[in-house]
Amino acid sequence: MSDARPAKSAGYLARTRPVVPPIYQSATFYLDDLAYKDIQEGGLREHWYSRFANPTVDAAAAEIAALEGAEAALMTSSGMAAIATTLLTLLANGTADQPAHDKAQASPVLGRPGRIVAARQVYGDTRDLLVRDLPALGVDVTMVDATDVGAWAEAIADAPTTVVYAETLSNPQLDLTDLPTLARLSHAAGAKLVVDNTFATPYTVNPLRHGADVVVHSATKFLSGHSDVIAGVVVADAATVTEVQKRVITFGGCLDPHAAFLVWRGIQTFDLRLERSCATAARLASALAANPEIVSVRYPTGDIAARVMRPDRRGAMVAFTVRGGDTRALAVMRRLTVASEATSLGGVESLVSTPFNSSHFSLTPEERVAARIDDGMIRLSCGIEDPSALISDLEQALAATV
Repeated sequence: MSDARPAKSAGYLARTRPVVPPIYQSATFYLDDLAYKDIQEGGLREHWYSRFANPTVDAAAAEIAALEGAEAALMTSSGMAAIATTLLTLLANGTADQPAHDKAQASPVLGRPGRIVAARQVYGDTRDLLVRDLPALGVDVTMVDATDVGAWAEAIADAPTTVVYAETLSNPQLDLTDLPTLARLSHAAGAKLVVDNTFATPYTVNPLRHGADVVVHSATKFLSGHSDVIAGVVVADAATVTEVQKRVITFGGCLDPHAAFLVWRGIQTFDLRLERSCATAARLASALAANPEIVSVRYPTGDIAARVMRPDRRGAMVAFTVRGGDTRALAVMRRLTVASEATSLGGVESLVSTPFNSSHFSLTPEERVAARIDDGMIRLSCGIEDPSALISDLEQALAATV
């Protein structure tokens, strides 16, 4: 067995110019003076250990930063890792003028925790973070209706607020947040606005351009687009991303380089996939609205959509409620042959699910009503199949379950 080491010179690397970024499937890298200096300064810049940074992971992050028009981005092991690490980072020290709300409840980890005002309409696991985990760490959490600007204003002004959190398009209701107004309210109170842009995607909305401070994604979904990887991303200014990176390092939420490569690969067809999927969603929403077996259709329209979303781009998600409640909804899903009954979204295949037994199963029936999740609601993520085939598939399933 040879003990010879491969060449490490810059010249060797310069002669090898791959069109596709290599998968740096290495936990560690050779140390040199630059690496040692970086280690002593916190280990945030050089590549010497992949929990801190990895070239393939950085390549995927750079692609997403460009899509969102951001200064910097950081990949994480999942969308929830991105959300939780970002919120814990921003909430860790509270605000400069914020008193401890209850010293008996102050967390020894966070010290003097901050306060967060969040939308009531959020992904189920995000809700668990907000109602179970953050309060256990001493964080004051207030939740409001995502569409009620007055409720946002009142809650943010009620006490010193560190973070305001919302989803561009709520999961699964597809309520569209008035991002410019929410950014104005947040900044007037000295709070940071964090927006989950997973459902809307940068194809339709760039929250940073509307005043958001941080954008998070489950890169598992539309960004990667092939239902074959779990990943997340945090997008913001470089200083904020660096602070989140410190917690990703200590919490261990780094992304594997092969997973990062799959995200990078998916982004190469991002615009092409989303153009087709968004066009399909628009046709599907119109067809469903005309079907007598449909109680209601959730799809972004109106003044806020015109101000926040790009023209003729309303996203690839459609939510609709069928007559007959959740029992009928399950029956409809199981008659489909084009769309697949599965959790998640954003792949090249159309995926369909019922929130009551998947994304929001942890809510009581009363809590689902309060969150505007109807009995009989179906959430559909449009893929890249023939739009007519998908519409016909839904129509036959509805007809067969009357």
